[in-house]
Amino acid sequence: MKIALYGFTHSPWVQAVLLALYDKGIEYDLFLRPPYEVFKQWGVYMPAISIDYGPWEIESTEMLVKLGFKPIKIEEIHAANSAWQGVLHRTDNPFNFFLSFSRAGQTSDSFLKNVVSNFLLSFVAFYMFTLINIGKRRLDQQEPENFGDQFLYWESVLHSSEGPFMDGENPGTRDFVIFGIVQCHASIPVPALDAILSDERLGKFRSWILTMQDRFNKYPYLYSANYFESEARLPNNTGIFQRTVFFLGLILMILLIPLTLPSVLFLMARVQESRIKNF
Repeated sequence: MKIALYGFTHSPWVQAVLLALYDKGIEYDLFLRPPYEVFKQWGVYMPAISIDYGPWEIESTEMLVKLGFKPIKIEEIHAANSAWQGVLHRTDNPFNFFLSFSRAGQTSDSFLKNVVSNFLLSFVAFYMFTLINIGKRRLDQQEPENFGDQFLYWESVLHSSEGPFMDGENPGTRDFVIFGIVQCHASIPVPALDAILSDERLGKFRSWILTMQDRFNKYPYLYSANYFESEARLPNNTGIFQRTVFFLGLILMILLIPLTLPSVLFLMARVQESRIKNF
């Protein structure tokens, strides 16, 4: 099976697919910038996957089914979206937001590919920064009194599971989706991460994170390893040169803001409302 995947590793939905591929031992080519076919149809929407050189597809949960995992129930998709609360805090510190993007850039064996990808990644980061800040103003979302509440459903799932994972003796779709959300919260720390680390009600959930880290101990995008001590490897980071390339691209995006901002707004408008993940 030949897999090409487009997406950025801070995305929980991209993470879910990457975790499934890792668990299956399936090799893949990861693109941090959208291939032309993807960009033409969906802009920078992610993830997108091509299997055996077939047409590009989106929707991460459907991808997991095609990879051989059981589908997730619609009510649990809603519960997963609820566990993503706090994501709008990712841009509270703009410098930290963009620095985190630069650190998670392309680290392939090809110097030229890294330069091109990390330069263009600045546009994806600019897009996401704009999207989140528009979301803050348009969604008018109430902050939960306790960010730990959004994980209580998954704490109960773990208590009722017959194995160490949500889906039993081996991780499945629910494990990948929720662990992907944990990686998102850990990639740029938000209040939800503080709740995971400290809420006394989430003891089973924290144990499950350590179990997942043991299972995925050589996985290269394990942002939670920075906060949950284990034998798992820390996530890959780009070098100073590639980070500089990213920031040069970002400076250009800002200098060309009369062009880049309308482009971002146009791409947002092209994404069908039904495909926009809930914050």
